This record gives sequence, C-alpha cells and structure tokens, in this order.
Amino acid sequence: MSERCPHSPRRGTGWLPGWRLTFGGDGWDGPLPTLAEDPDSQVFVGFYDLSPVDEAKLDAWESADSGLYRKVKLSANAQDGIVRAWVYVLNDFEGGLPSARTVGLIADAAEAAGAPEEYVAELRLRPCSGDGR
Repeated sequence: MSERCPHSPRRGTGWLPGWRLTFGGDGWDGPLPTLAEDPDSQVFVGFYDLSPVDEAKLDAWESADSGLYRKVKLSANAQDGIVRAWVYVLNDFEGGLPSARTVGLIADAAEAAGAPEEYVAELRLRPCSGDGR
C-alpha cells in the first residue's frame, strides 16, 4: 500500500466479520484474491486514510474503474471500535488455486501488519499452485 498510495497512512488494523478470503477469476498469476460473504468467517484487514488522489490510483490499480472489482462499503471491527471501510470484491466466479506467490504476499502483508500468528499460519497453509498458475 505504501507504494500504491504514498499519501495515505495506515490508520490501524482489525477484522472484517462475515467475510472470508478466497480467490477467483483469472489473473496473470492465477486466480485473484477477493472476499466472499461467510457468516462464520472473518478477515484480518488494514485501515487506511485514503487521500482522494490515492483513492483514484487504487481504484485504477484494482481495475474498479473497468469493473473487474467493485467497491463495497462494510462495517469492520477496528481496535478502537466499529468503522465503515471500503473493500474491493471481485466481479467474477470464485474458484481455483491461487499461486504460491500470491498466497505468500498476502501472508507476508498480514504478518507485517500484526495479524495473529495462527491467522498468518493458516494463510501460509492454504492450498496453492506452486508454478505461479
């Protein structure tokens, strides 16, 4: 995020209840990360104060402007209470094995942001393709 949105500091971390991390569609490195509703799950997330310029850049990076992802505003549990947060949800089918590279990047980011060790360990144990596809 610091590379894509250099003018938008991280405000904190928390949990997005009722959603799970999954993968779908077909990106250059295999299925793309996304979120799917699941009442029994939650996803560790980082919260950022996005500047208008960085928000436009992030929308373009996530292809929200072309419809690959859609922005959804949800309630999330931050360290200091409930906040409203935007997330990107893939407009495509769910399924397929993500690349080991993609899973590793997500796990590394969660670990760097302070996710619980067991959450990071579960991310690292997710089934994935070893060849990048």
